[in-house]
Amino acid sequence: MGEVAISVKDLSFAWSDSKPVLQSCSLEVPKGQFWMLLGANGSGKSTLMRILGELLVPTSGSFSVDHPVGFVFQNPDHQLVMPTVGADVSFGLVQENLSWSETRIRVRQALVSVNLPDFERRPIYALSGGQKQRVAIAGAIARRPQVLLLDEPTALLDADTQLDLVSQVQSIVKDRGITALWVTHRLEELDYCDGAFLLKEGKVIAQGSPKLFKEKLYD
Repeated sequence: MGEVAISVKDLSFAWSDSKPVLQSCSLEVPKGQFWMLLGANGSGKSTLMRILGELLVPTSGSFSVDHPVGFVFQNPDHQLVMPTVGADVSFGLVQENLSWSETRIRVRQALVSVNLPDFERRPIYALSGGQKQRVAIAGAIARRPQVLLLDEPTALLDADTQLDLVSQVQSIVKDRGITALWVTHRLEELDYCDGAFLLKEGKVIAQGSPKLFKEKLYD
């Protein structure tokens, strides 16, 4: 498989006094590839992503993720915190002590990557759902992550906007050499990835290329 950017070994997670959400979950994502994570509601997809993003601590097991990491939530309204597009994309760069000019360059490059080149001054409230999600992705990639984690970013979008967004992320991963793990429940999105995992009851029960993966699911 080559070098690995995301490695999960026998990972388990449970809230106190409750049934485990993840149990003995293991997977590996090769560097520079775009993989997807599928599974029914309650299978542990979002929990796994939050552990990889260091938002939750696993009960047991181990994991490693190349840093820096960018995280994109399902609902962009939970992620966008500034009044304008440019301000929001630059928000995550504050801790990097960049010059004003370098910050502007990164913001512009990130917005070009998501096809919003002239949106710096646009107010967040005036954006469509798809545009908001693109801004969230721009904010994540402005920090030049090695790994991009996307927790079902098309769940709130219509079909056309959904496929446009996944195609754009595919291009970003290829152009920037980023490793990406994308949560979805839509099989048509598999056409854009390098491989996929199927999660059931907190375990990875299948993985492989998009073509083979879809054939198994349709059997």
